[in-house]
Order: sequence, then structure tokens, then C-alpha cells
Amino acid sequence: MGLKILFFLFVTGFIAYYIYTPLPDAMEQKLKVMMIDAVTRTLYNVVGFVELLGLKPYIHALMLFSRGEDVAAVSDENVTVTDTVFNGIPVRVFIPTKQNKDRRRGLLYFHGGGWCTGSAGMNTYDLLARMTANAIDAVVVSVSYRLAPEYHFPTQFEDVYTVTKYFLQDHVLSEYFVDRDRIGVSGDSAGGNLAAAVVLQVQEDKDIDIQLKVQALIYPALQAVDFDTPSYQQNKHMPLLSRSLMVRFWSEYFTNDTALYKSMMSNRFIPLASRHTFAFVNWEKYLPEKFRKGHIYSGPQYGNADLLNKYPGILDSRACPLLAEEIKLKTLPKTYIITCEYDVLRDDGIMYVSRVKEAGIHVTHYHCETCFHGILMFEPWPFYLEAAHKVLINYINWLDANL
Repeated sequence: MGLKILFFLFVTGFIAYYIYTPLPDAMEQKLKVMMIDAVTRTLYNVVGFVELLGLKPYIHALMLFSRGEDVAAVSDENVTVTDTVFNGIPVRVFIPTKQNKDRRRGLLYFHGGGWCTGSAGMNTYDLLARMTANAIDAVVVSVSYRLAPEYHFPTQFEDVYTVTKYFLQDHVLSEYFVDRDRIGVSGDSAGGNLAAAVVLQVQEDKDIDIQLKVQALIYPALQAVDFDTPSYQQNKHMPLLSRSLMVRFWSEYFTNDTALYKSMMSNRFIPLASRHTFAFVNWEKYLPEKFRKGHIYSGPQYGNADLLNKYPGILDSRACPLLAEEIKLKTLPKTYIITCEYDVLRDDGIMYVSRVKEAGIHVTHYHCETCFHGILMFEPWPFYLEAAHKVLINYINWLDANL
């Protein structure tokens, strides 16, 4: 009996030790967040172990787990859901079932997942698109673009841009009964990156005579030049998205060459000849004081030009929208950006807010003081977080009022 009690205490203690993670005081529902963190850490550890055994590369193993969350295209009483193809690219279309004499709004949505995981059929994104379509009476087109590591930049961008151009044709809009003057683009994380890049490109595309009305970016990844911003330093071990994982996603977006990952981790990979790019991500200029968290900007650290010569996409604004010239930002539509306090990507979004405002564009910034990256994934049961619901409602209300 004594041995059983000791064993029970040992196991209980080990589980409690594994689950417990020190979290910021401002973060709400800490116990549930710790459980979420423990589950994701376990997943990442298993994926790392699979790679260590030589069974599958890390990103491939992560992709397999994410595919387990895919759900079928099932319609309900409020929304008709259909899987189809737009000019060769798979999409999932969500159309409200209620009758409407006026043309509906249209929203193109690009999922997150570090350009390496996820799909329009992933349960989280299916639910988000379904709720959005029903709440604001809009046709939502969610895109399943090709993923790294099989495909690298610019493939992901080209896929979502191909869908965007296809959808922005009058005969397609007529087919889906969409108002050409009420179309927007949205996405989260890597999808927010793609959404921002698509909007910049659409504004310049002479083949498109339809102007997007809004862009809504949810904790977007917008630059791969500086991985030592205050948010990357402050939140490098926060739940769901660590600094090392985000850097890995960025490097995989461009190449399978691990040399780029190592250089990005050291934050020394932009050569002196490209020093002008740091002006676009100068957080001393573009971050309000309260977000600098006492960090002192020491200027850029330069690296060897070899990697940038191999992978010039790193400085392409289609990959890093924060590097866009101000003249391009001046053409943007009304903008909405969500950032989270405990997110390595926080400063990317805030710097973009500053630059878009500086360009004279109307921008609404919703900052969640208690949230971590990927918060919208935890609106559905069983990992429901109240903060996630608040963010979702703010997002939908803004779209309803502005699209």
C-alpha cells in the first residue's frame, strides 16, 4: 500500500511539474492556459522525437498532426459549405442560407500555420469562416494554399493571389451574388502575412478593376529582418508559438536549407549592403514607448550576403509586407489589425499600424492585453477561453461595421 501511495504521489507530482508553466499576471484563466501549453508542448516534443529518430522531418511530422484536425465540408441551417476549386487552387466556400435581395459582402480568408501547416478544412478555420459568414451575411472564401516544405515562397503567395484574382471577376461575383464594392481580405498569423501582401499587390494590378474595401489582419507575421524586437525577446517561450518555432517557420517558407534557420536564430543574416531595409522595421521609431518594455534599440547586426543572394525573397514585400515603401502603403484600404501582448509577432503588427497610420490610412488597432498567439483557436470547446471570444466578437463587429 505504501509503495502505491508513493507511486501515486510521484506520478501526480510529475504531471503537476510538467503542466505548470509560469505565466504573466495579466493572463486570464491561467490553469486552462497551462493545460493548453502542456498539450502543445507535448505535441512539439513528440514531433521533435520523430525527427530525432529519423522517421520524418520536424515540419512534415507537424503537418501530419494538423491534418488530423481537418473536417468535411458540411452545411448547416445557417450556412451552405462547399469544397471547390478556383483556377486550380482548392477553396472552401461558405454562403449564408438566408434569402437576401441585395448582393452580399465577400471575404477572402487565408489560414495561418507558418506557411507549413493548416488548411481551409481545419476545424478551427471551418468554424471561424462559418461564424463570420452567418454573422455578417457574407460569402467567405477560405483558401487551401500549398505548403512548405514541399513548396516555398512565392508559391503560397501566388496561390492566394490566384484565388483573389479569380474571385474579383464580375462573372464570378455574380455567380455568388457578391457586391463588387464590398469585398475584403483577412487572415491570421502567416495568413495575415499573405492577406497584407495580396492587398498590396491588388492595388498595383492593372488587370483588376475592383478595389478591396478592407483588410483585417489577425496577429500577422510581417517581417523576417529582425528577430530581436522587444516582443521576440519578451515572448520567446510563450504558449503555442516560441521564437525558435516562428523563426523555423520563416526559414522553411524560403528554403529547406538549415543554414538559413541558424543565421535567422542568431539575427545576423542581412548584409550591410541591404541596411536600408532596417529603416522599415526600426522599432525605436515605430513602437510606442509602452511596447518597448525597457529594451534599448542598438541598431542592426549585419551578416554575410551569401544567404540573401540565395534567397532574395527575404527582402521581397510580398513575403514581408512591413518592407513595403510608403508610396505603396498610401494605396491601402481601411485596415484592422489584432495584436496580442504575449506574442512574438506583437511588434510586427504594431509597427505596421504605425506605418499605415503614417501613410494616412484609416487603421483600427485592437490589442489584447491578456492574449497569446493563436488565441482565436481557443474560442471553440473544449479549450474555450473568454479572451478568445472577446477577440472574435471584436473582429466580427468590425467587419460588420466596415465591410
